[in-house]
Amino acid sequence: MKLENDLLLRALTKQKTERTPVWVMRQAGRYLPEYREVRKKAGDFMTMAKNPEMVCEVTLQPLRRFPLDAVIIFSDILTIPDAMGMGLYFVTGEGPKFKKPISTAEDVDNLPEIDVNHDLKYVMDGISLTSQTLNRKVPLLGFCGSPWTLMTYMVEGGSSKNFSKAKSFLLNQPQASHKLLQKITDASINYLNAQIASGANAVQVFDSWGGALSPEMYRVFSMDYMQKIVQGVKKENPETPVILFSKGVQYNLKNLANTGADCLGVDWTTDLSLARELTQDKVALQGNMDPCVLYAKDSVIEEEVKKVIDSFGEGNGHVFNLGHGMQPDMQPEKLEVLVNAVRKFSEK
Repeated sequence: MKLENDLLLRALTKQKTERTPVWVMRQAGRYLPEYREVRKKAGDFMTMAKNPEMVCEVTLQPLRRFPLDAVIIFSDILTIPDAMGMGLYFVTGEGPKFKKPISTAEDVDNLPEIDVNHDLKYVMDGISLTSQTLNRKVPLLGFCGSPWTLMTYMVEGGSSKNFSKAKSFLLNQPQASHKLLQKITDASINYLNAQIASGANAVQVFDSWGGALSPEMYRVFSMDYMQKIVQGVKKENPETPVILFSKGVQYNLKNLANTGADCLGVDWTTDLSLARELTQDKVALQGNMDPCVLYAKDSVIEEEVKKVIDSFGEGNGHVFNLGHGMQPDMQPEKLEVLVNAVRKFSEK
């Protein structure tokens, strides 16, 4: 069934578009007063994430305010380890924590296999309700975290600055590490395929901490597993675009272009012109304005948007996005300036 606005799907598959499509990471979130209202009603993050009506509401809030070309389902990357019984909870100001972090090979062996349609049914219900409510207006994006990024939280027990526990686990227990990464990979493939079956039109893998690894370790412990996810999704859903977003890995963009992904997310530390050169136009590119530009004056935001569009240059396959997510203290009006500027400067 055709979407009213399929610009994003066309750009992801490098087809011709009248202008550059735009959506932004964390567009459904804390910078919106209406989101904070729902969050207050829910009481805590996971209660909200497990309520399909609330998920649908906050997913669609940005679309009511801004002429965006896609929405991304409101959820969290840590739903898989939570379903594996690790006891996810959130501490205000500190973010996610796990009651039972992984520290031994035995802990990895004890992780159960999950049935995504049962254990993560609330995610599928949220996607299916949102998809029906959207009524084919714009594409709905599903997502998961990359195996390495999830592993950092699972071993560290929460977020980390230097990933010392996760890296020492890789170095001292490589066998157990590969076993853990494979378990997450298998669950992620099933998870993304179930999201697509529930109504997601494209999916993204968030590898927020890929850049914390050396180039070689990145290939072995992060990229190889993301490639398996791409293959697992494409096997069941060959027509559904897959985006890989790996932060801080300029040196591996060339290799990432060979994973089978349709599109690579690029952070703001790499010019899109360089990213195009490195990937030899094999894939679409998504990004890549520094989110902090949204703290600037409107005229500066417009200039920076134009720079990103000019940096990509002529041709198909650009999705405008930030190089990472929105911050809670950003003003919604600034995002409106960005979205309108993308439309203004990119119309062919």
